[in-house]
Amino acid sequence: MCRNITTLRGLEPSATAAEIEAAARQYVRKVTGVQSLSDATRDPFEAAVAEITVITTRLLAELPERRQPPPTVPPLRRPEVQARIAAKAAKA
Repeated sequence: MCRNITTLRGLEPSATAAEIEAAARQYVRKVTGVQSLSDATRDPFEAAVAEITVITTRLLAELPERRQPPPTVPPLRRPEVQARIAAKAAKA
């Protein structure tokens, strides 16, 4: 469905809360078509992200371990993304 959502099950170390929330946010963006939040979309959008984050966290905890690690590295673990996040935080 969405090529931007990476597999979180089987990561070493395990998926972080930020990675799970980012995947939930991407999923909600995809299914709703909402790319930028307005006053009308913010509350339902954020509520959906929160619910999906909780469900995904529980699902990952309940599934058995994978035999092989996921084929791709989640975006939040990629050095170029980490650098972009650090640069943005330094400006704030």
